[in-house]
Amino acid sequence: MNFFDLPADELRTYAPAVEEPIDFDGFWRETLASSPPAAPELRRVPTHFPDIDVFDVTFAGYGGDPISGWLLVPTRRDSPLTAIVEFKGYGEGRGLPHERLHWVAAGYAHFIMDSRGQGSMWGSGGATADPHGSGPASSGMLTRGIESPQGYYYRRLITDAANAVGSVALIDGVDADRIVTAGSSQGGALAIAAAALAPRVTAVLADVPFLAHPARAVGLATAGPYLELGRYLAVHRDSAASVFSTLSYVDIANFAPRVQAPGIYSVALQDHTCPPSTVYAALNRVTSPKEIVEYAYNDHEGGGTAHWLKQIDWLSRRTRD
Repeated sequence: MNFFDLPADELRTYAPAVEEPIDFDGFWRETLASSPPAAPELRRVPTHFPDIDVFDVTFAGYGGDPISGWLLVPTRRDSPLTAIVEFKGYGEGRGLPHERLHWVAAGYAHFIMDSRGQGSMWGSGGATADPHGSGPASSGMLTRGIESPQGYYYRRLITDAANAVGSVALIDGVDADRIVTAGSSQGGALAIAAAALAPRVTAVLADVPFLAHPARAVGLATAGPYLELGRYLAVHRDSAASVFSTLSYVDIANFAPRVQAPGIYSVALQDHTCPPSTVYAALNRVTSPKEIVEYAYNDHEGGGTAHWLKQIDWLSRRTRD
């Protein structure tokens, strides 16, 4: 089946050459060492749910910057819980806690990380500023600080994601040996990156991930953030080499082979935001046990809420008592 990208049988074995910086591991080792995770601050908030406790959480992200999140846990719990650490899509904030009840209703602890500087494009808003500036950029976040990997926006956001895992593991009532990263699109990218960087991660739930093989994505995508990258390069005509060098430090295809936890991933074959060949360029480099679910007729929504049923069935076989 071939819609606008490669035929499905070619996608499943697609393994392009991807630029990987020689100092990739050292860059991230140094970045994380300069921003260690710490025990988060929790403030209980009132709810209309007698069986769910909700906490407004603040933890230390990149550079010690305060990052917000929601923690939802069942009120009655007899033993430490598996924790789902969820990351949000591009432009979306953590929203409101009552919007995400499915994981806690199923008996998991559920942490939802706010994305620094985002939360005003769609959804119910965010609460975390990004105090770091950048040079000239296109709209959105993708080109903020893209002049160098050291000042790039996604260096900060990926560090936040890795620290979210470490901070959640320090919360009383969470089983530190059962931490699951989850997310769709940008959130899927962060789920993979955090799993590669945070050794505590025991499972990955990543859907239609963004930031995969951006050098190809910018020439295929007809919607979404990669268009910002195209607009930037149309103005900064001589900067392509340095731009793609910066992006190689956050390319999910470079994090993928460093993921050790098992995972269930999804890809949509009509996805014009994160084209399927770019997703497969990353997923085909994952060497840990994996299941890839294809949605042949779907765009960037992928499997939507129907895919959650596959995720929880898969997860229950691996992390629940």
